[in-house]
Amino acid sequence: MKILAISDEECKALWDYMTLDKIAGVELVIACGDLSRAYLEYIATMVPAPVIYVHGNHDESYDFNPPQGVICIDDDVYVYHGLRIAGLGGSCRYRTGAWQFTEAEMRKRVNRLRGKIDRHGGLDILVTHAPLHGYGDLGDLPHRGFTVFHELLDRYQPTYMLHGHVHLNYGSIPREHLYNTTRIINCYERVYLDVEEPQVRPAVRHGLFAGLWQKSAK
Repeated sequence: MKILAISDEECKALWDYMTLDKIAGVELVIACGDLSRAYLEYIATMVPAPVIYVHGNHDESYDFNPPQGVICIDDDVYVYHGLRIAGLGGSCRYRTGAWQFTEAEMRKRVNRLRGKIDRHGGLDILVTHAPLHGYGDLGDLPHRGFTVFHELLDRYQPTYMLHGHVHLNYGSIPREHLYNTTRIINCYERVYLDVEEPQVRPAVRHGLFAGLWQKSAK
């Protein structure tokens, strides 16, 4: 499955200079936060595939005027073509505002999410806005990652962790790290991934029906 992952800054190649070859074959779009409402809605109209997202620390307006035609996966598990994808948006709390969390607050979210992941029998992709602490974050509090994310990586060993928040143009920052067997990828602007689809599990619903089923199961 070809996945387009985006984050933090609207990619001119996809917005100002869009050509169909840039989205050819894309079956799923994953947005890791801090993107404008108009951009997400544009991507949703251009790409004939689901667009799922988590909140960035600058996405407070989504709470009052959420982007249309896309699916929020914050604090939830979304299943698509057998891939189990969990979302935890937001950053470390460094000022007053929504979608910022202390380490203790994020731990509570992680603990609640684990029950949903367990009901799906595991996790293939973890989508966050902030990185894992020590793996692509910076030394200042606004760009620090969460230590608690390692508990999900240790327990479920997902194939991918996708995040944003730390812009690659801040300096010499690697796009990818490896944590045990999990590829941690900074999705600043855009990244294309070729992800192997797992064998479909009996309890898996697909696409929009998966999202509807998950919401009814809460």
